[in-house]
Amino acid sequence: MSRLFGTDGVRGLANELLTAELALKLSQAAAVVLGHEKVETEGRPKAVVARDPRASGEFLSAAVEAGLASSGVDVFDAGVLPTPALAYLIADLDADFGVMISASHNPAPDNGIKFFARGGRKLPDEVEDAIQAQLEREPERPTGAGVGRIQRFADAEDRYILHLVSSLPHRLEGLKIVLDCAHGAASGCSPQAFSLAGADVVVIGADPDGYNINDGVGSTHLDKLKQAVIESGAHFGIAHDGDADRCLAVDHAGEEVDGDQIMAILALALKGDGRLKDNVLVATVMSNLGLKLALRDSGIDILETAVGDRYVLEKMVEGGYSLGGEQSGHVIFSDYATTGDGLLTGLQLAAQVARTGKPLAELAAQMTKLPQLMINVKGVDKQRAGSDEELRAAVARAEQELGESGRVLLRPSGTEPLVRVMVEAGDMGTAERIAKELAGVVESRLAL
Repeated sequence: MSRLFGTDGVRGLANELLTAELALKLSQAAAVVLGHEKVETEGRPKAVVARDPRASGEFLSAAVEAGLASSGVDVFDAGVLPTPALAYLIADLDADFGVMISASHNPAPDNGIKFFARGGRKLPDEVEDAIQAQLEREPERPTGAGVGRIQRFADAEDRYILHLVSSLPHRLEGLKIVLDCAHGAASGCSPQAFSLAGADVVVIGADPDGYNINDGVGSTHLDKLKQAVIESGAHFGIAHDGDADRCLAVDHAGEEVDGDQIMAILALALKGDGRLKDNVLVATVMSNLGLKLALRDSGIDILETAVGDRYVLEKMVEGGYSLGGEQSGHVIFSDYATTGDGLLTGLQLAAQVARTGKPLAELAAQMTKLPQLMINVKGVDKQRAGSDEELRAAVARAEQELGESGRVLLRPSGTEPLVRVMVEAGDMGTAERIAKELAGVVESRLAL
């Protein structure tokens, strides 16, 4: 069997790739692998299950909960909640593991299953592999008092919201903020959290019907948020994705503030408070060079990881670092969360606007984004991208030309037969010219 788990759980078209049968078997396998530490004297393992509002999440969550309970796991059904809420609640409840049913920013027909270990942490590859291997074996089948029970986690949302608000260094009175909830998992708790923190809230994209998640709204579609901010005269806007583990923003003029700019604002604020561990920010290789330059001038180092918030988190745990994230808006505060949390990020960003009294646009201007262009070169042998001598020489020439004012990144896709060519430069014309030249070399040297 090929590997089921991708970079963020098992994901695919619901009822085609991701069926109720697969969800049942995955949860039975996870019950064995993730609940194995329990012994009879300690009682049954506990798991928290949550989902985003997709229609398919209803039957998938039912299958997951059936698989867990039939394997001797007590299930706490948290209903529709953001992914970071699930991660927090696993730790807060001292559960053995958790299951999130969501396909994040994907369209409504897709869905996914993500497992979290004790403490609300994402699983390493070897544990995911163990769950997949367990699919080939017989599940646990306890009887009588050994079967698990399913109960509603009635105060799950309240616990999470109170946790978010308690993290704030400054309240939000005086701020008018537009929230775009992507018709997703944040539709209930994000407006409540921002209102409880004192903000005057305007809400869009908060009417999920099971089919409209991420449809023209949310962090991957910012036009409606930009319009709403300008029309309402708001100070700025916050956009979540379907499962609310990411956050992007727009300023009062409707200009986008991406994850790199958000991380710059928050890293500088934490350093000023003496709360940025070792004055380090963890970011992926895709972060804009402008982020590194801005933070270097302020005495902050960037540790780079591969693309994916799980790799950011691994590096943060390894060094005990305070802050990390991705350009896409996955931001992790290790003091308050074990995964990217779009609500927490938005609240912390708003708190800096309120505390400094400066517009978001001014705070974002602490970092100057370098022009960045990416070209996806398809139909090539991505395995040879790092070994072809002529390609390496072409990259070296481009890097020499750019110097410290730009950079080149060639990255094989993790899921497709293509190579991504990314170039940053002092101006877009230079970035475009060099990117096209390198894409041509990739195409000619690595053609299938």
